[in-house]
Amino acid sequence: MALQDDFGGPLFMLKTKRLILRAPRADDLDAMHAVYSDPRAMAFWSTSAHDDISITKDLLDRRMSHWARAPVNFQIELDGQYIGNAGNFMDNEVGFMLSQNHWRKGYVSEAMSAIIPHLWAITDHAELTADADPRNTASIGLLNALGFRETHRADKTFFINGAWADSVYFALKRPQ
Repeated sequence: MALQDDFGGPLFMLKTKRLILRAPRADDLDAMHAVYSDPRAMAFWSTSAHDDISITKDLLDRRMSHWARAPVNFQIELDGQYIGNAGNFMDNEVGFMLSQNHWRKGYVSEAMSAIIPHLWAITDHAELTADADPRNTASIGLLNALGFRETHRADKTFFINGAWADSVYFALKRPQ
């Protein structure tokens, strides 16, 4: 029988200087919905802001189910509160989402600097990939700072809220 945390999930987390990176939990729903329903936080995401909490609940349920198979996509916790998430979303793609109240404080950089070595240790990915909206200079800067390099660009990759968005793609090769 696997060890479980107080919420019935697998007992595993990463800790950084300021953050706890942990499994998604049912009690994250309200805080997670606050982030995913915020149009500013979702401005460069691949879906529109969640206008109903049931959409966020479906996302949270999928993350909890996926976590049971592999601890690769973490909830970011600061001072006991959910503030975002980061990690390996699908296949070898990584991404991150953060409450706008916590932007420009280095939290995602800190989280990803712990998550990336973890992913190398537990996966066989030859590389990690990411994509961003070319207008999202903060995410592009962070990916570059983490060592990701641009591989290509594509036009009209997402149609969200009646408008097309483009993508810029990145890769980070596994260290030799």
